[in-house]
Amino acid sequence: MTDQEKLKAALTELQAFLGDRATDSAIHRMAYSRDWSPRYKDMTDLPDILVVPRNTEEVVQIVQVALKYELPVIPFAGGTGMGGGVVAWKGGIMVETKGMNQVLEIDPANMSVTVQAGITIWELNERLAPYGLWLPHQPESKRACTIGASIGCDNDSTFGVRYGKILDCLTNAVVVTGRGEAVRLGHRKASFSSTGYNLMHLLVAAEGTLGIVTEATLRVVTLPKTREVRAWVFRTLIDGARALERTLASGLSVESAHLNCRRRLHFYTHAFRQKYGKEPEIPDWAESILFLSFAGDEDVVEFSLQKARSILEGEFHGEWVREQEMVEGYWDSKHRLAFIPFKQKWPDSQREKKFGAADVGVPMGRLEEMYHAFLEISAKYDQQILGMTVYNESPNKVSPSISFAVFVDDSTEETVQNFYRYVREMSLKAVELEGTMSTYIGDGDRLGGFNELEHGLSFQYMKELKALFDPKNIMNPGKKFESRWIQP
Repeated sequence: MTDQEKLKAALTELQAFLGDRATDSAIHRMAYSRDWSPRYKDMTDLPDILVVPRNTEEVVQIVQVALKYELPVIPFAGGTGMGGGVVAWKGGIMVETKGMNQVLEIDPANMSVTVQAGITIWELNERLAPYGLWLPHQPESKRACTIGASIGCDNDSTFGVRYGKILDCLTNAVVVTGRGEAVRLGHRKASFSSTGYNLMHLLVAAEGTLGIVTEATLRVVTLPKTREVRAWVFRTLIDGARALERTLASGLSVESAHLNCRRRLHFYTHAFRQKYGKEPEIPDWAESILFLSFAGDEDVVEFSLQKARSILEGEFHGEWVREQEMVEGYWDSKHRLAFIPFKQKWPDSQREKKFGAADVGVPMGRLEEMYHAFLEISAKYDQQILGMTVYNESPNKVSPSISFAVFVDDSTEETVQNFYRYVREMSLKAVELEGTMSTYIGDGDRLGGFNELEHGLSFQYMKELKALFDPKNIMNPGKKFESRWIQP
């Protein structure tokens, strides 16, 4: 059977139970030809077939058809990933997961919700709000990002310093493996378990290479009654990081913490200047800005703010940012997603150049070294700097998950390749500084194979795990273990 005959036969079988929710129409497939990862502007990777299942049973059938004809299967959610994780560069069947968008159970008594994996985080929280509950895993892409995508990519959250990442919320999940079987992994609604192996953990950051997550049960929390967001500037990056560490050590419960370099600070001063027609009063010596939010009962939040000020200003000589409008502008971009059309560098700048980032992680004491490497390496490869943002994604810890962001010229293949040369060198530097190549974007089609330099012998164990879940290598092949852009 030729490849074309396999595709034709597979489409016929898929349409037998999906109807017009299975198609090979080019106009439909084109919408699934790329994500937000930097790539040459005219570059597209079309899947061969697009399917839109509505439940786990249909996904099982889809994978069984793919197994029969040995066709790749790629799960697609919001398409906002920045690493090429959903790009069908080996063709195959694209599974649009947003057709599985139902809330299956809201269980307020047990602070739990069970959903199909294609529901967006934004929609889920709208459904939870009448119960006074919310899912605190909140990536900036939450309007498009689905629960399944958060599990697959292990993306960052605005509130990670208090609530952690998606794994800190996840209690069990259903995955359709490359064997064509639906398997429930996890510990029901319990917070944790020490029986058996924690196989559910393997799904987090697996990028669909082990299977397609179709359902998930998550812990939710009570909506806070009030929230206050403030900012302080410091003379160095490490001053800001140490000040945050001391604030957490004092016993305060910080809800969100983002540390930005001087260049990223200018992103927010630009937005303030565009809106108010004047410069904010930021001292010339400021090399970093720390944004913090506190949430809970009003009296606790007020006490937290006063205690934080005594530490950040009294002990670390930070200066409080008095233009609260600028701070609110930052919060608009991070959490409310309220952009001013045509007046902010992001997202309107995307019409000219694309956003790209090296998303490395290093220990807190290596932040300054990594930042200076960022300046040198970006200049070496002619990358226009947007800036450095340090997210913190472990509860009550300074746990740098860093976006070293640049604007990427995608007009030629050479300029895009220069971006990936930049990512390669930044990744190597991070490993040299006892860190990791990626903290929130994932391997995608950029770091696969190259990441063996970080993992060593354990990389072979990963390959064997992949083979256990996916013996014919049909689940999102070309991710995790291969790269189109970066060679070892």
